[in-house]
Amino acid sequence: MDRKADKKTADRKTVDRFVESWGMMGSVWGTNTSMARVHALLIVTEEPLSLDDIAKRLKMSRGNASMCLRELRNWTVVRLMKEPGDRQDYYVTEPDIWKVFVAIVKERKRREFDPVMETVREALPHMKKGSNAGVNARLKQMEEILATLDTIGERFLADEDKARYVLSFLSGFSMNKGKGGKG
Repeated sequence: MDRKADKKTADRKTVDRFVESWGMMGSVWGTNTSMARVHALLIVTEEPLSLDDIAKRLKMSRGNASMCLRELRNWTVVRLMKEPGDRQDYYVTEPDIWKVFVAIVKERKRREFDPVMETVREALPHMKKGSNAGVNARLKQMEEILATLDTIGERFLADEDKARYVLSFLSGFSMNKGKGGKG
């Protein structure tokens, strides 16, 4: 095997490892593994990919790949592209990983955090009637903590630039703005 072929094989293994790791991590984030694998492939691919390219590369059905792409577009982390003179659709990831991060946080807040907060708020008036003081105090404290986290989350998600600045300040690391983290 020549050096170019060795490099291509190593690159493929690196991409495969990234795609599988991102896929496993996706289930922790609240997405399905297939959706995270599709997103991972688009993150590490420079050129736009078609639905057929994605399905073939990840060894998944076109239907599954299509559903994943639709959901990723709903999350605003993947974009649809048209190539001039080509009727096929192509897909690319949002190039700014910071925007990907914010989109994922927004979606997880909407799907996971907001319903829990609503449930606690709905339970409080009903629990006060039949519960003892200790239970009521715990639920009230939980509601206050969730309300505080909600306020912080809303402020964080309302202004990406300020959120980036605050995280840079808190972490001591620079979080560059712009395409691909440059700028």
